[in-house]
Amino acid sequence: MSSNLGGFISATFNPLSGAPTTVEYLVVAGGGGGGFGSGANNAGGGGGAGGLLQAASFSVASGSSLTITVGAGGAGSSTAVSGTNGSNSVFSSITSTGGGGGASDTGTAGTAAGSGGSGGGGAFRTFTSGGSGTSGQGYAGGRGYNFSGGCGTGGGGGAGSVGSDSGTNDPGPGGTGGAGMCSTITGQRIFYAGGGGGGVGNTDTAGIGGGAGAGNGNNYGNGSNAIANTGSGGGGQGTGSVGSTVGGNGGSGIVIIRYPASQSAPTTTTGSPQINYVDGYQIYTWTSSGTVTF
Repeated sequence: MSSNLGGFISATFNPLSGAPTTVEYLVVAGGGGGGFGSGANNAGGGGGAGGLLQAASFSVASGSSLTITVGAGGAGSSTAVSGTNGSNSVFSSITSTGGGGGASDTGTAGTAAGSGGSGGGGAFRTFTSGGSGTSGQGYAGGRGYNFSGGCGTGGGGGAGSVGSDSGTNDPGPGGTGGAGMCSTITGQRIFYAGGGGGGVGNTDTAGIGGGAGAGNGNNYGNGSNAIANTGSGGGGQGTGSVGSTVGGNGGSGIVIIRYPASQSAPTTTTGSPQINYVDGYQIYTWTSSGTVTF
């Protein structure tokens, strides 16, 4: 309400209602790197997505500095070791677990798929199963398989579903990465944490990533990298030689919080968060580590 008193216009002023006592959050860890395959018909599994945690209400106290850690994506493999697991992301006491790396296979050696927020995809030979996911954060990777004329690998698990197993018929495709999960915390529908697609040996069809910027698998070449700040897994590499081809890198994670715009802004932030005001909320997005104090 406003009034005109003696020629002056007065308007009702709505002050900020004070510091928040709760905030919403989205915490996505770094995705795992894709695995490697060398020699005839061998390939690497897709990287698992970083763990994803979100909730509508998390208690915060005035004057306390809360830690923000944005996990790095894991490196894709170029030797007979699995892709590197992604790193954890943290908001205060909330920790999302980095995604598992995809399995590798050289025909005579290899390593198992990594477990994590979501598990990496398995490869054939000595290790076939995908890595396991973390309950409430993501799903397991798919299984590798040896079909006539080539070896297929499993897709990495995603925050929304398990990674697919390799096909069992020739030509058998590499496994598709597990689906990511949608969040609307920014005011838009954005998917995060998809699993990387599994690579294949020979000329068979490689697996595609599970959306959310996840990497695709390949044959006779590099797995593709996941997009940064999606927490998605890297694609598995196809038949190659040590040092010449690699699995795709996992995508780094992200931390986002929001609360009503009617409440006070944080007293301090570090890590240069992006700040937006959408639909009555103030939204803080970290793509590098920092802190926030209310």
